[in-house]
Amino acid sequence: MPLGCLLAAVCACSTPPRAATDAGADGPADGAVPVDARTPDGDTVAAARPNILVILVDDLGYGDLSSYGAQDLMTPAVDRLATEGMRFTDFHSNSPVCSPTRAALLTGRFPDLVGVPGVIRQTAGNTWGNLADDATTLAQLLRDAGYHTAHVGKWHLGFDPPDTPLDRGFTFFHGFLADMMDDYYTHRRFGVNWMRLNRDEVDPVGHATDVFTDWAIDYLAERRDQPEPFFLYLAYNAPHVPIQPPADWLQRVQEREPNLSLPRASIAALIEHLDDGIGRVLQALAENGQRDNTLVILASDNGGELDVGASNGPLRGGKENMWEGGIRVPAIARWPGHVAPGTTSGAVFMTMDIFATALEAAAIQYGGAAESRSFLPVLLGRETAAPARDIFFVRREAPGGVHYGARNGDTMLVQNVADGPFMLYNLAADLGETTDLSTAEPTRLQQLTSALQQHRQIADTIPWQ
Repeated sequence: MPLGCLLAAVCACSTPPRAATDAGADGPADGAVPVDARTPDGDTVAAARPNILVILVDDLGYGDLSSYGAQDLMTPAVDRLATEGMRFTDFHSNSPVCSPTRAALLTGRFPDLVGVPGVIRQTAGNTWGNLADDATTLAQLLRDAGYHTAHVGKWHLGFDPPDTPLDRGFTFFHGFLADMMDDYYTHRRFGVNWMRLNRDEVDPVGHATDVFTDWAIDYLAERRDQPEPFFLYLAYNAPHVPIQPPADWLQRVQEREPNLSLPRASIAALIEHLDDGIGRVLQALAENGQRDNTLVILASDNGGELDVGASNGPLRGGKENMWEGGIRVPAIARWPGHVAPGTTSGAVFMTMDIFATALEAAAIQYGGAAESRSFLPVLLGRETAAPARDIFFVRREAPGGVHYGARNGDTMLVQNVADGPFMLYNLAADLGETTDLSTAEPTRLQQLTSALQQHRQIADTIPWQ
């Protein structure tokens, strides 16, 4: 799809949900209608709006789950989620680094179009984004449609109003405002405590993965008997550096896999501990009676960091670059009774598409600017492929330094040096991106670079400082 059409299009689904004839006194708020999606057999799914749980993990490599081919670690909770729902094999983050992907998830937009082309940090002179004040978030839209909205865990999109979760549509926040933690137990960044309960500073005890898991479980328990559906955005720090698993988890991995190097054993233990936390959250859903009416979407914010032991499986590169190892990520969705269990999809979607998917599942029609496309039709078995379109990946990190990736179909354009040369790959024939086709296929190169140039003509006008 041409870029101009993308920017003018609404985010909504391929088939908008039909309005109900009578919502009733307890029906949805303005802008929301009951779900009227259909299964592959033509049956109408339940009209009740689902709870929505989005779990975003940090720097999890494409090859670092058992269900994605890992042989030296065990992730039974996430693997079970995959067997109960759909596993995506060609899902991408919007960026090979943290903040832009988070901005894309919450706004349904390419992150450089909402002022977040790079990582937001607390250090002046080393921060590369500022979420646009007029950006509309998924939390705002769900809240306005009657959802209770909560964010637990890592925020990484701003430190002060109007850039905190409570300013961006979340009714409840229990988490960490900054980027990485210097220590998983003290929860500080450069000596500053960024842990908050709503706007109040808190100082919890324990490993950050356990802290966020407990907070998420507490929230789910509080929502157990409430009439409104909830949207919980649970963002873990793990397995981001520092690679600091609890000692007993590391010992367990080392006893089971004695030949692993210490770096690989450590990140495997951190991931297994994370998997255990995710399993506890999913178990809480079941115990609260919330499992069957909750759409769960799990993804990583970018690829794994190779120099600390992560694995991106067969993919080239890792975090911070535009090869597939930096942007192709694990992604799984489960909605009991709606998503056929044990299914796999090779459809090409991005983190920003969670925005449109959640809105369609909640039967919310949104006419604002967004490039997001819903993958709910794929989840429900109505479609097998994503809409045809150009997609873009961005990372800004130094003054004047921004580099991009672009994709259309199986063709991937890669720029790994700021304003540097472009490489071209055919991912269907060359998943490992070993053969640069930029010279052999000049027409295809020109098509993607022209699309990217059109995108940048808009993105370069968006303030990010």
